[in-house]
Amino acid sequence: MPPKPLTNILVKPAGPDCNMACGYCFYADKQDLFGPSSRHRMTESVLEEMIRQLMEQAGEQVSLTWQGGEPTLMGLDFFHRAIDFQQRYGSRQVVGNGFQTNGMLIDDDWADFFSQYNVLVGLSIDGPKHVHDHYRKRGDGRGTWDRVLKSARLMLDKGVSVNALTVVNDYSVRFPREIYDFHKDAGLAYMQFIPCVENAPGQPERMARFSVPSEQYGEFLCTLFDLWIADFKDGLPTTSIRFFESLIFVYAGLTPPDCTLCDHCGTYVVVEHNGDVFSCDFFVEPRWRLGNVMSGRLDTMLNGRRQTDFGKIKGARPKACRDCPWEPVCKGGCPKDRRPTPHAGRMNYLCPGMKRFFAHADPHFHRLAQKALERQGLTKDTHGPVSTPPDVGRNAPCPCGSGKKFKRCCG
Repeated sequence: MPPKPLTNILVKPAGPDCNMACGYCFYADKQDLFGPSSRHRMTESVLEEMIRQLMEQAGEQVSLTWQGGEPTLMGLDFFHRAIDFQQRYGSRQVVGNGFQTNGMLIDDDWADFFSQYNVLVGLSIDGPKHVHDHYRKRGDGRGTWDRVLKSARLMLDKGVSVNALTVVNDYSVRFPREIYDFHKDAGLAYMQFIPCVENAPGQPERMARFSVPSEQYGEFLCTLFDLWIADFKDGLPTTSIRFFESLIFVYAGLTPPDCTLCDHCGTYVVVEHNGDVFSCDFFVEPRWRLGNVMSGRLDTMLNGRRQTDFGKIKGARPKACRDCPWEPVCKGGCPKDRRPTPHAGRMNYLCPGMKRFFAHADPHFHRLAQKALERQGLTKDTHGPVSTPPDVGRNAPCPCGSGKKFKRCCG
């Protein structure tokens, strides 16, 4: 098997540090991994070495996603240095920078920076005020919606590409239509919905109270899908929902951009503030520490035995999963969402809801995939992948059929 190419990394320059206190945060307990210090910041030497390696080891296209915690805590000068290093060590490469933020520190300078360097921003916003402020609060308990919405409007006014990152929890799951309509009205036509699936603190056998109930999540997706389809114009979507567009890739026989729908994990790595490298954002833990950028190579860690073993976990699905008619498109979901069951082994906690959704949307996805392939002059064998693989470079038309470039859509 050829080595996996180093094409993208996820970077946590401020580690788990954040200026909010969201009730459902899964990353806050990562503080324990990095010693007693309450402040975590990536040094310039780690930043430079990480980017030097990435630019020298990657191919023509490379992407970095800056995440947290909250990456704006690093200050804007840090990211100007990151751009400087990309330009210094790059060699005619196309570099994409993504940035996930809670929006609390975004001002004109930040918005100008994102606009100048075409940074794709993922803004954490859960919907209208009563939904967003239910869990997304400041440390003193005050809500954050007003400040975040102000940041959204500021960035949109400056032409920044902004995606709404929305966590679906036990409360927000009740309001799919209200959330979808709010995002549209706010100008946030690009949406990602993230199911909240967490164990109760110190009780791995129980789900946290804020986790989304599986059956309700299925109903949420069904309603959301119907709203998305209803907004199509001339056979093309007018809003972007990443999960649905990723499923078009699956139905078309292509590799989807959403890793939860792939056969295997381990196609990227996470770099923490201190240079430690881990297998995945959801598995920043000692077992899946691959090394450190100051003493090892990123491409070697990506293709090492530990990362290979990590990637195989997703394929180890129980018989009940393998026998399911939806397994070819579901692929068992994300390994972080698997929980032990009395008789079937470790199953996707969201399985009941996903079955409900696939039964509802399956005929539509077959049609959408077929139309997407026809628009690109391709055919799909009913028992295999696309007969002629398309150009899915980040500047190519997106196979989901949106009419947008891949980098601005499912890329």
